[in-house]
Amino acid sequence: QVQLVESGGGLVQAGESLILSCAASGSIFSINGMGWYRQAPGNQRELVAHITSGGITNYADSVKGRITISRDNAKNTVYLQMNSLKPEDTAGYYCNADGWAYYGGSNLKKPFNSWGQGTQVTVSS
Repeated sequence: QVQLVESGGGLVQAGESLILSCAASGSIFSINGMGWYRQAPGNQRELVAHITSGGITNYADSVKGRITISRDNAKNTVYLQMNSLKPEDTAGYYCNADGWAYYGGSNLKKPFNSWGQGTQVTVSS
């Protein structure tokens, strides 16, 4: 079992900044990709940003230049630095991670793909 816990959401005004954090814990052997997704009411969940274990990043066009994803592999934590926030950035933000985890109390490993519970970001105009 691998758990993801997000933090850092809140209510801000347009143009302000927020930093989201997501920490993974559990029987982790290795984490490959970590990413942030968001979902606004009535909309599908969409990718915001993704980062590989080697630091290769990918961003949604709508956030390029305003949002930066980074990770601390030693802490199994991924961050999302969000600048120049806009009302259209308002959504629930969800962390995702995939990799390999131990199971059965042994050195056996199996792949995992886990989601956090989400953190709300609200940007007022």
